[in-house]
Amino acid sequence: MSEVLTSREGGVLVITLNRPEVFNAFNAALHAALSTALTEAADAAIRAVVITGAGRGFCAGQDLTEFREVAADIRERLESTYHPNIRAIRALEKPVLAAVNGPCAGAGLSLAAACDLRIAADNASFVPGFIGIGLVPDSGGSYFVRRLLGTARAFEWMTSNRKLSASEAHAWGLVNEVVEADRLLERVGEVATTYAGLPTKAIGMTKRLFDHAERATLDEQLELEAELQSEATQSADFREGVNAFLEKRPPRFTGA
Repeated sequence: MSEVLTSREGGVLVITLNRPEVFNAFNAALHAALSTALTEAADAAIRAVVITGAGRGFCAGQDLTEFREVAADIRERLESTYHPNIRAIRALEKPVLAAVNGPCAGAGLSLAAACDLRIAADNASFVPGFIGIGLVPDSGGSYFVRRLLGTARAFEWMTSNRKLSASEAHAWGLVNEVVEADRLLERVGEVATTYAGLPTKAIGMTKRLFDHAERATLDEQLELEAELQSEATQSADFREGVNAFLEKRPPRFTGA
């Protein structure tokens, strides 16, 4: 059975990590299958993406059985497996939602944090993981968790290795919403479908703006805003949005 499953409903693509017997821990085969799924997600017909895990967990991070065999080569492994997939998520100019259905740890936490929105089941939990085995955050964890929580709280949490409940993660701002476990995929589907009906091109450019703002000066950010706004005004969705406003009707966005 494939290490990653994909299914599509309308403009929403659901990517399911599929190693439930090990809480969807990463191995080489899962990385390769996730890369293929993210390539599928780049199709213009896909207007929102959901990443979740099979079984009782979202992702427990690296499969330590495999890690023990390649630990001396970890830099190359990060650069050839984790890094391309994290970059691919950020390069998708459409919303990517993490449906966190259970334990989320280590590189699995980095994966969830790299998504644009995180919706968690009420029985989900979040563990940094890295410091517990004498490692540092990787796969973008130090970047995305700091961005979500701020430096002081991110440092305290990532170095303490404390398990956060879903409600704590929501209170901290790590996740956007918490729902009953048996309603998670239904709720995430609702949110993803809503996003898929919005002007996806403008959402993708907004995503690019926020990523750029992390390292930009004000002048650089203003310049990119002007550039992308100019591009947005040439879109079919902009014309549709204006016409719908003037005609006092709901807009029918196509992502073009």
